[in-house]
Amino acid sequence: MDPNLLKKLNAERQARRAAILVTDLGDGRDRLVREGDAVSGELGAALQKVFRSGKSGTIEAEGRNFFLNAHLPPPRLVAIGAVHISQALAPMARIAGFDIEIIDPRTAFATEARFPDVPLFAEWPEDVLKRRPFDAYTGVAALTHDPKIDDFALKSALKTGCFYIGALGSRKTHAKRVERLTAMGVTAEEIGRIHSPIGINISAASPAEIAVAVLAEIIAAFRSRGMAAETTEKAA
Repeated sequence: MDPNLLKKLNAERQARRAAILVTDLGDGRDRLVREGDAVSGELGAALQKVFRSGKSGTIEAEGRNFFLNAHLPPPRLVAIGAVHISQALAPMARIAGFDIEIIDPRTAFATEARFPDVPLFAEWPEDVLKRRPFDAYTGVAALTHDPKIDDFALKSALKTGCFYIGALGSRKTHAKRVERLTAMGVTAEEIGRIHSPIGINISAASPAEIAVAVLAEIIAAFRSRGMAAETTEKAA
């Protein structure tokens, strides 16, 4: 591989940005395609599928054969709130392939005894995010019901473009949340990305059932990244 190309690829990986190394199997030439780069035609469609699946492989496009070597950051799930739902969600998320971490400044809840072997930050989200900012491969689930803890994390997630943003609470609770976020300078379009009530509707009752519903919604959001834009382009 061209050393300059390898340097660019390593820079993307270090910044937790997705990229695909495209090798033309006919002439051996390589090029790097970053997620969001405009690539048209059959190759562009194939790249979109690989960005969603993360699976490398050989494809045929425009009468040529290419090997698409996918380099996607490991998806990360950040639960805001060391609550019962988070206790159930953490092991499920790990099994599903997500790196999971918990943020909650309430030291009575954020304990290793309640969250063994889970990265746990007993700090305010605004302090943690200075060191560990959100990115496009981060999903955020706000679960505390406490605006002082949830709202900053939600605003940061919306401004960063996290692939999933969900918040616990009833529609009445969410209406008040919308008012607060609007006052914080968040646009209506951005607020519309919040999944609330959080999780798919399976009539969940227990914390474990709610965790299942939340994880299902997160997986659906992760695997459908970019599909809305793709549908818009086809309609145009």
